[in-house]
Amino acid sequence: MATETRMVEQKSNRVGHMSKVQYVKMDIKKRKCRDIKRPVPVVPMALQELFVACKEVFKGPGTVPLPCEVEKLCRILDNMKLEDVGLSNNLPFFKHNVPVKGSPRVIYTTIYKCDKFSLCIFFLPATGVIPLHNHPGMTVFSKLLLGKMHIKSYDWVDPTNSDDPAKPCEKRLAKLKTDLVFTSPSSTSVLYPTSGGNIHSFTAITPCAVLDVLGPPYSMEDDRDCSYYKEHPYGSFSNGGMAMTEEEAKGYGWLEEIEMPENSRMDGIQYLGPQIIDI
Repeated sequence: MATETRMVEQKSNRVGHMSKVQYVKMDIKKRKCRDIKRPVPVVPMALQELFVACKEVFKGPGTVPLPCEVEKLCRILDNMKLEDVGLSNNLPFFKHNVPVKGSPRVIYTTIYKCDKFSLCIFFLPATGVIPLHNHPGMTVFSKLLLGKMHIKSYDWVDPTNSDDPAKPCEKRLAKLKTDLVFTSPSSTSVLYPTSGGNIHSFTAITPCAVLDVLGPPYSMEDDRDCSYYKEHPYGSFSNGGMAMTEEEAKGYGWLEEIEMPENSRMDGIQYLGPQIIDI
């Protein structure tokens, strides 16, 4: 998902389908002590467990979680539900019969962010798209909390300089990793700096909510900005005489880096779900 400074447009007045993304009122426990007047919100165990695990797993730029650490985060995320982040499938946004006027924009909210990782939720209206983009030097966990979504992803055939910006109009060969429709509840997907489908796109078939864990998060200052790509069929260009059958060619494509697409712009909203306790 692209860096906040480019993809997210903060708006104080919510309009259209944005107003339909609301948070459930959480039960609040009050302490009996008279000296304490502030209510203490109940943090869902799964969300707090995820946060603590992320602090242990993500060591900062240039590092990739160990297999046992990946398994740990996946186990937590696989069991997470909408309610863990203060949402409900009864909210107007998730109703299939709610019309979306014009070109639907994706909504984005940040639960937590630091230099080593970030937790965020993407809300995609039906037919909403997050276009093909990369995750330079990042490990990303994606959990589809609700909805039905088509995911397409690629990895570079030659990942040696995968994070280097491509020259204008240059097309690089990529291997198709995923081209499937996912329906919640589904297992957590994981992508890595050079594998697992680092370059991907999301297209919502029904209204969707996706919980993303990015480590480390996007950062223009640290050369982890987001790049966007246009797909070309394998047969559109020569590959130096490399012979492939028609069936084999379906598993490859040429990716051309492009300017930030208009449909990649998002509306940012404040996270109003249960707050993490940073201990």
